[in-house]
Amino acid sequence: MTRSAPITAPAADALPPSPRPVERRPRRKPRRVTAHPVAGALFVLPFFLVVVAFLVVPLGYAFWLSLSSKSLALGTRFTGIDNYVRAFTDPLLLDGLLRVVLFGLVQIPVMLGIALAGALTLDAVTTRLALAFRLIAFMPYAVPAVVGALMWGFLYSRTFGPFADLPTLVGGDPIDFFSASLLLVSLGNIVTWAWTGYNMIILYSALQGVPREMYEAAVIDGATPVQIALRVKVPAIKQAISLAVIFTVIGTMQFFTEPQIMARFAPQVSAGYTPNLYAYNQAFAYSDFHYSAALSFALGFLVFVVAYAFVFVSHRRGARS
Repeated sequence: MTRSAPITAPAADALPPSPRPVERRPRRKPRRVTAHPVAGALFVLPFFLVVVAFLVVPLGYAFWLSLSSKSLALGTRFTGIDNYVRAFTDPLLLDGLLRVVLFGLVQIPVMLGIALAGALTLDAVTTRLALAFRLIAFMPYAVPAVVGALMWGFLYSRTFGPFADLPTLVGGDPIDFFSASLLLVSLGNIVTWAWTGYNMIILYSALQGVPREMYEAAVIDGATPVQIALRVKVPAIKQAISLAVIFTVIGTMQFFTEPQIMARFAPQVSAGYTPNLYAYNQAFAYSDFHYSAALSFALGFLVFVVAYAFVFVSHRRGARS
């Protein structure tokens, strides 16, 4: 039986050094951020003053004008909602409103359809010509509306316009773009020319935010470019399309500049051709500012109802789908 070696204690130098005690520093109390409501109010005050001075006060004054009437015999007197009752039963206003609604039912789908087709084309084309095409398409929007309407008025002219005599080259009669049957079409062409590029840029910007993985997945599934555009891209930018529709509807209800300029060329453009033109003429041609204010507020209320109805229907359809 062998004897095991005696166990000896390790030398002091071989022992590992004992860890130093960790010094615990006292935790600093979080710095308390004090709110300064006065400083915040001072930052907001300039914007608030501008809104009150240039929006709230003029609207309040216009609303007060709409609730009163002025005559030579009785002077200015409070009449309540009489001006609004007169506005909603005015045949000239109702005719102009119907004309604008019919105009929008045709012009809005045509313009937004062209804008959507242009945006989809730009999104599919990656050549250097895409930037030039975007600039060319957006350029009419940069032209002031008055200048654009005057330019098209000269182009439509039967005297020196380049389009009126085109049918005579094939034995036809000259085109009268200012006739009662073609005047709305001529105005629609001006509006489409001016605003298609603006809406196209909005839709194109929305397309740039769509993830490219969606397109790659559709290509792997065997989808054609047309199917990708209609079934992937268009549903992905529904919100942008709805926004463009709302802006276009509001702009159509406020149709003013083009008819006002075309009145110089077309005698069919009467004082009540559109609701905005009717309100303008009531104020600055007949000096009936009280009734003009009521017409303006009535038109604003109609625009709000139409825009809200469209948004409500769009949200209901989106929730169902």
